Amino acid sequence: MNTLKIAVQKSGRLSEKSLQLLEECGIKISNGERKLKAVAQNFPIEILFLRDDDIPQYVEQGVADIGVLGENEVWEKDKQVNIIEQLGFAGCRMSLAIPKDEIYTDLNYFQGKRIATSYPKILNNFFAKNNISVLIEEISGSVEIATSIGLADAVFDIVSTGSTLLMNGLKEVETVTKSEAVLISNKNLSQENQVILDKLLFRIKAVREGKRNKYILLNAPNSAIDEICSVLPGMKSPTILPLVEKDWSSLHSVIQEDDYWQIIEQLKNLGAEGILIIPIEKMIR
Repeated sequence: MNTLKIAVQKSGRLSEKSLQLLEECGIKISNGERKLKAVAQNFPIEILFLRDDDIPQYVEQGVADIGVLGENEVWEKDKQVNIIEQLGFAGCRMSLAIPKDEIYTDLNYFQGKRIATSYPKILNNFFAKNNISVLIEEISGSVEIATSIGLADAVFDIVSTGSTLLMNGLKEVETVTKSEAVLISNKNLSQENQVILDKLLFRIKAVREGKRNKYILLNAPNSAIDEICSVLPGMKSPTILPLVEKDWSSLHSVIQEDDYWQIIEQLKNLGAEGILIIPIEKMIR
């Protein structure tokens, strides 16, 4: 039987999130000793634990069929792979930062400046598009200390909260791009492995849809049902069940997580009571 090989980061937050996603997809993995590879117990998939910046190369070469990593690594390595799904976690921005006492006006500030980064290709492409000439100092780690030791005038790095920049006397001045975890694949998957990948993608999308939506239950007077239904379209339309109390019904529907606070205010104004919001584990449209 064919096995789909998936490369994930061997340690760190992205690794944990990747394994959590597989678990939420119902895939059982045993890797208690943190070996370099593990085989799923109930799905034809083998997990390879690798450095994230090596994953694009391994997927391009077919050592791994698919991989989970940040978009930033895909862009920087520029390998011949397909980005097949954005996964919605490990979000960050890639930003330019300068010493906090410097006065910043616009991108022209960087003309002729030295900038330290672990992502020279992304940075070079950005400044080339903006017709600004810079000197790029490529370093593999601890980018944020480059200005304090005199290596560079500015830095370009991944930013999540910005606290690391502040601790090193820097301020964020320009967001170049945003990145999140993605699923990439080899461009020449076998037909058998494509079938396995399609099954995995089906599960991933069901998990992601569940996280983006909430199940809502409420009680309302029958006289308000039409107006409430216009606010709660649901997947097709709300489910309406009569209550024991005369002229009242219970409505069940699905709403997007980003919208439910605004929708709840409308529902209350229309007379809805006993509103319950319940997480959805998986959702298949």
